[in-house]
Amino acid sequence: MKKTEAKPFKEMLLQLRARLRGDVMAMANAALNKTRSEANGDLSSMPIHMADIGSDNFEQENTLSLMENEEDTLELVEAALERVEEGQYGVCQECSGQVSKLRLKAIPYTPFCIKCATKIQGR
Repeated sequence: MKKTEAKPFKEMLLQLRARLRGDVMAMANAALNKTRSEANGDLSSMPIHMADIGSDNFEQENTLSLMENEEDTLELVEAALERVEEGQYGVCQECSGQVSKLRLKAIPYTPFCIKCATKIQGR
């Protein structure tokens, strides 16, 4: 793909990277800095109810899991931006064929054409 063709995809990737970085930072702050009691202004370390502890733990684990998924996507975005700079964006990393522009519009950070992605998921 020519640099001029890749430019709109690069802009999309840069916007996605900025959003993901913001999301990850916000989730990290939410998961690691505040419990429910701190958020409500209760600074005592004694929980009101055992279920509150379970809810806090579940919420924190859920947020950390979402954060991990966002970080994985962020890594894919970074790799796609590197491929843009190297002139390899839109080239399948598996078969070296072209990744369709329609697929890149849907998943701009994908390193695989649809055929190879389907094959890899089936493994």
